[in-house]
Amino acid sequence: MDIFLILFEEAWRFLQVSQALALLQSGDLSALTTYDGLRAVIRPAIPLLLIFEAVLGLIYRKPQSKVYRVNFLIYVCNRFIGRFISFGMVLFCIGLFQRYAPLQVSLSWFGFIYAYLVWELGHFLYHYLAHKVRLLWCLHSTHHAPEDMNLSVTHAHFFLEAPYADTIRTTVCILLGVQPELLFLIMFIDGTYGAFIHIGDNLVKDARFGVLNKIMLTPSHHRVHHARNPLYIDTNFCNLLNVWDRIFGTYQEEDRSLTIDYGINRKMNSGSFLDVYFGEFVALGRDLRAASGLKNKLLYLLMPPGWHPGGEHHTAAVVREQYLNTVGRGI
Repeated sequence: MDIFLILFEEAWRFLQVSQALALLQSGDLSALTTYDGLRAVIRPAIPLLLIFEAVLGLIYRKPQSKVYRVNFLIYVCNRFIGRFISFGMVLFCIGLFQRYAPLQVSLSWFGFIYAYLVWELGHFLYHYLAHKVRLLWCLHSTHHAPEDMNLSVTHAHFFLEAPYADTIRTTVCILLGVQPELLFLIMFIDGTYGAFIHIGDNLVKDARFGVLNKIMLTPSHHRVHHARNPLYIDTNFCNLLNVWDRIFGTYQEEDRSLTIDYGINRKMNSGSFLDVYFGEFVALGRDLRAASGLKNKLLYLLMPPGWHPGGEHHTAAVVREQYLNTVGRGI
């Protein structure tokens, strides 16, 4: 019976409805005007949408069961292994770096806009490095392994990626004057929207959202980011505001004439938890073992995925440039 109780409690935590139900039972709807009240009501939205999306997949006969199964196992694994690590790193970075900030931004409309732009810069930096440094890609590749897109993908992460990501994002924000209270507000908003942008076409077919596609990052942009098509590879690193992608030249809109091909370029079994979770580490280990000399071993760790000491590089930048040159020549 204990195992069933544990499973029930985990499912209840996943739905994140306890606080919302307590608020509704209290009858004090004025709590909805507070941050905690709004947070309690909004948090269940993504888990409930995920369930609805999965049900629609069964109705439309597009169940994507392999993706849901592997991502569920990843979610369970991460719950037990990395539950407190990420939050601990956030608190550590706040305590370590806040004293060095040249300014402090208060909780105001101007401060919120400034802080969100700074947060997106930190997110861009973490996300860009996760694609361009082989060792960090080993942490991030689990998130890109699914070969379909749905809301369960938001839970597909190697357990050490969140601490790495939050270390970069928190450090950037704190050093640039974002106060912890403002940081936690932005983390909640960004986490909720960051889950939503993984919504699949069982729920939303055309995820460009009209004019919003020009001024913010939509699920369409993030579908592009998860694609391995040469045109799309290593683009759209931002989460809500795509300003930094535009500034650094990594912005890419969806071409509706091009079918999105999800996944990573390494040959793998996307239905295997072990391959999805550890496969890139195994591949890196093989390359390190075969590499001659300490320099090449270090470069394998630090250079982008696809780098080769002999110069036969198949990095994302090389693949995308070759594709654009071919398209430009009309071949």
